Amino acid sequence: MNRPTVYFLAIGLLVSSATLATVVYRWVDEDGRTHVSDVVPEKYRRSARPVDLGAYEVSPEARKQAEERAARDKAAAATKPPAQGQKTPQAASAAFTPPSRRPSQTVTSTTDCATWRRLYQESLDCFGPYRTTRGGIKPEAFDNCTLIPSPDEKCGPLRD
Repeated sequence: MNRPTVYFLAIGLLVSSATLATVVYRWVDEDGRTHVSDVVPEKYRRSARPVDLGAYEVSPEARKQAEERAARDKAAAATKPPAQGQKTPQAASAAFTPPSRRPSQTVTSTTDCATWRRLYQESLDCFGPYRTTRGGIKPEAFDNCTLIPSPDEKCGPLRD
C-alpha cells in the first residue's frame, strides 16, 4: 500500500471510532421531566450532565449466563405440558382453520325470506374472522366466503 492510502485508512478508523464514542447527557426540564439524549436544547446546556454509560454495559460473562438461562428456560417450556385451558403455540395456530366457501348456495329471485336470512347470517359468520379493527374486510375473505346481501330490503326488517 502506498502512503496516502494508509493515511486515509488511519483517518477513517479514527473518525469512525470517534463517532461511536458519543457523549450522552441528562437534564431536567421546567416541568420536572428527566431527559437523556446526545443532543441538549440550548436552554438546558448549563444544567445538563454527562451520563456514564459504562454502568449499563453487559460483561461477556453476564451475557453468556443470560443466554444459558434463556436456553434452559426455553427447553423447560418445550417439555412442560401446557396448563389447564392454555393453548400451545401449535394449537393456537391450528385453532382457526379457514372455512370452505360459505354459504355454499347463493340467493336467487325464488329464495324465500327464511332461507335468505339463514344464508345472510352464515355469510356474516364467515366474514367475521376476516374483519379488521377499522371495520374493513381482508381480501382473502372473498376467497372463502360468499357475500349475501341483506334480506331487509325485500323481506323487511326482522321482527322480534
